[in-house]
Amino acid sequence: MFKIYIIQSLVNDRYYIGHTEDINKRVAKHNAGEVKSTKYGKPWKIIHLEEYSSRSEAYQRELEIKSYKGGIKFKKLLGLWKGG
Repeated sequence: MFKIYIIQSLVNDRYYIGHTEDINKRVAKHNAGEVKSTKYGKPWKIIHLEEYSSRSEAYQRELEIKSYKGGIKFKKLLGLWKGG
């Protein structure tokens, strides 16, 4: 199974969206500073996870979520939307 995940920095409140087959190994890499784009936000915690049967499905969903650009759809996905 492939997973798309959203992690949140506990330092600067930033988010990172990605996909992987081994979520524990991938988040460990983020927290070890081995991923260039998340190196300075560690530690990170998983705040959202979805499973897909293929890498292509997971990647398409990752792109969809990234297209939200932190807007209303993104906030609704994470349960953060307080608007009407």
